[in-house]
Amino acid sequence: MRRIRAAAAGAVTISLLTAATACGGGSSSGGSNDSPKTLTYWASNQGASIEVDKKVLQPELDKFEKQTGIKVKVEVVPWSDLLNRILAATTSGQGPDVLNIGNTWSASLQATGALLPWDAKNFAKIGGKDRFVDSALGSTGAQGKDPAAVPLYSMAYALYYNKKMFADAGIAQPPATWDELVADGKKLSKGGKWGLGAEGSNPSENIHHAFVFAQQHGAGFFTADGKPDFTSDGTVAAVKQYADLMAKDKIIAPGNAEYAQNQSVSDFAKGKNAMLLWQSASANLKSQGMSEDAYGIAPVPVQSGTPGTGTNVNSMVAGINLAVFKNTDNLDGATKFVKFMTSDAEQKVLNTAYSSIPPVKTAQTDATFNTPANAVLKDTLAKSAAALPQVADESQFETAVGTAVKELFAAAAAGHPVTTESVKAALQKAQQQMPTK
Repeated sequence: MRRIRAAAAGAVTISLLTAATACGGGSSSGGSNDSPKTLTYWASNQGASIEVDKKVLQPELDKFEKQTGIKVKVEVVPWSDLLNRILAATTSGQGPDVLNIGNTWSASLQATGALLPWDAKNFAKIGGKDRFVDSALGSTGAQGKDPAAVPLYSMAYALYYNKKMFADAGIAQPPATWDELVADGKKLSKGGKWGLGAEGSNPSENIHHAFVFAQQHGAGFFTADGKPDFTSDGTVAAVKQYADLMAKDKIIAPGNAEYAQNQSVSDFAKGKNAMLLWQSASANLKSQGMSEDAYGIAPVPVQSGTPGTGTNVNSMVAGINLAVFKNTDNLDGATKFVKFMTSDAEQKVLNTAYSSIPPVKTAQTDATFNTPANAVLKDTLAKSAAALPQVADESQFETAVGTAVKELFAAAAAGHPVTTESVKAALQKAQQQMPTK
């Protein structure tokens, strides 16, 4: 999903399955065109700051207004607030017309009934469903149902490494396996600098990495019929391996246990950490003054061998989707806005600004996205990324398990060992927080 996001608190998350009422000012029975000249838009924080996002978005919104006569009032919402704000809107009726959602939330928000379904008729209004790449469409809602949103930005995790720090440590190439990463990280963790950065207090970042590690251990967090299964041997081993990067291997600074809002990216840009696992970070690093020549980009490590399908998954399918509240009072305008934002021209502008990959096929082939960095991301999305579970309880899962990992990092930072038993207990507690059917 997004790149500097902190998960929403569980209290509001439990309201996820509550039936939605009117949003965006429309009627309770469906959308209308009562306010055809205005739209409200909640954008997610994609850049290094909210101000950066405003500078990226406003010129594009001005273009839309010039083309259509529709004025768009944008609010960039921090990831720490976004999910709770959306859930509150599904129940209160006080929400935007159009909004960005993390793609991993698609099925959960679909279950509220608040979002406009993108059936064949609606897709036809924006150029057709076949304009979008399959991996992006795979994170737009539950299988067998019309998508709840349209792909806007596609991202994948990569390993960013500081070339000078690697050279100074005598490391010739980036690590391809976790054993290599740990060995390199230990060489690099000295003199007040550390091998790897992390956002230990960011439950959403935690769940992304925990999911990938679980995939590499041949495990998942849900059974085939969608029931929570957080304590299998593979899942416990996966979470322990991730937490051990701080607890046992000591290549992540203990202070990273408190990081939740982009601090690990800043540390990498400043040369405090030699490696960073992040989603499409190039634009963020550039905005913080780090030259593209100063770092390299490689696939996220795997247990052994090279990234690929099956247990060599090395990223979740990350990205942002664009959704419309079903009860908007500018349904036609909202549809036009989605068409505008997913047009080839806008996809090039926006995904260039955020160093993400266009989920629109024709835009993705543009020469702008054929850089070495994007080659790694596109290859990952095509060959070795997996979508998080598209189940109705996915958002609760992110919060519960992501918070469990946060607590394990806090224990590690305090000098407490992370054991198989403590990991299993934390995951069991998380599973008990899931809704019961």
